[in-house]
Amino acid sequence: MPGSLEPLDLGVQIPYHFRCPISLELMRDPVTVSTGQTYDRPSIESWVATGNTTCPVTRVPLTDFTLIPNHTLRRLIQEWCVANRSFGVERIPTPKQPADPATVRTLLHQAGSESTPIQLRLSALRRLRGLARDSEKNRSVISAHNPRELLLSVLFSNTNLDSTELNHEALAILCLFPLTETECVFVGSDSDRVNYLVSLLFHSLMEVRVNSAALIEIVVAGTRSSELRSEICNAEGIYEGIIGVFNCPIAYPRALKVGIKALFALCLVKQHRHRAVAAGAVEAMIDKLADFEKCDAERALATVELLCRIPTGCAAFAGHALTVPLLVKIILKVSDRATEYAAGALLSLCSAAEGCQREAVAAGVLTQLLLLVQSECTERAKRKAQMLLKLLRDSWPEDSVGNSDDFACSDVVPY
Repeated sequence: MPGSLEPLDLGVQIPYHFRCPISLELMRDPVTVSTGQTYDRPSIESWVATGNTTCPVTRVPLTDFTLIPNHTLRRLIQEWCVANRSFGVERIPTPKQPADPATVRTLLHQAGSESTPIQLRLSALRRLRGLARDSEKNRSVISAHNPRELLLSVLFSNTNLDSTELNHEALAILCLFPLTETECVFVGSDSDRVNYLVSLLFHSLMEVRVNSAALIEIVVAGTRSSELRSEICNAEGIYEGIIGVFNCPIAYPRALKVGIKALFALCLVKQHRHRAVAAGAVEAMIDKLADFEKCDAERALATVELLCRIPTGCAAFAGHALTVPLLVKIILKVSDRATEYAAGALLSLCSAAEGCQREAVAAGVLTQLLLLVQSECTERAKRKAQMLLKLLRDSWPEDSVGNSDDFACSDVVPY
């Protein structure tokens, strides 16, 4: 039918001219390009971002890439949505306008000028933060004006004094942008700056604590020098502060995500892992292990494996009643990487303590490992499983598959 297309997932036909020519979906933020054609903003931005320089419909070269909001069409679409709400059509939200480079320059100037009243500087930083949160494109526009140097200057302007809202806003914005290695070194090579960030880990506001942990992770991960990473990780109270963020209530989910990311970055520095154990990392990890989503669960299990490689960490995990059952349960359940890290942690624990061997067998590790070595999991995971099977063989019950003649003759685990 020339005037409409069949609906995608609604109980009503969507008018043809309300659909984006690229996505064929209802336009939520219609914009017009230089050829006069109208598209949904995300669709045409993706089209241009992939290197296309022509209008998708007319194939005419775009003379410029300015996107002009089509307010008339958007109003008509909104009226149509309201008229058809009985069919399950929802009103489209008011689109947020992209950051204007001139506005960004003005806001950065206001935020960085010490002669500007504090409230105006604070207002400028809050507007920048709002723009940065709105979209990736806004962050690109802001990043093009190199805001990080200014924000670092604002953040560390008074490290010997109590932090202010100005510092907190600068910190929050910095967490939205990747730092260069030079900028990471700028922060990490100055003990006053590092200690200032550590002090913010104990701030009364949860958001400040989480943002400080996020920036510490960015700095540690972005520093190539092992000596400098070690110096950062040696800061007094850094592990206690990160684990404090990690232990925040589940009602603040970002704390868990940021906390494990920061703890993992710190634990990559081997010489200070014992401090993580002393700060309570083991209890925190086991208590929170079931709360992680996939990517965070992988990072958490990698951290567990790292801590199990040092005597104090291995002893602490071995002494926790839930460690072995949880690790056995995770094998083949979350992801290939999670399985690899869980198997590695179990290998360290069972190599160090016979009690862990008995716990693992009682928890059903034999079946899990046999399935693992025959699965499509990573080769490293399979090697760890094979080593663990060999280690545990004397702990298996007499009538188990592992002690049967068939298993002894099989090629599943090469001895």
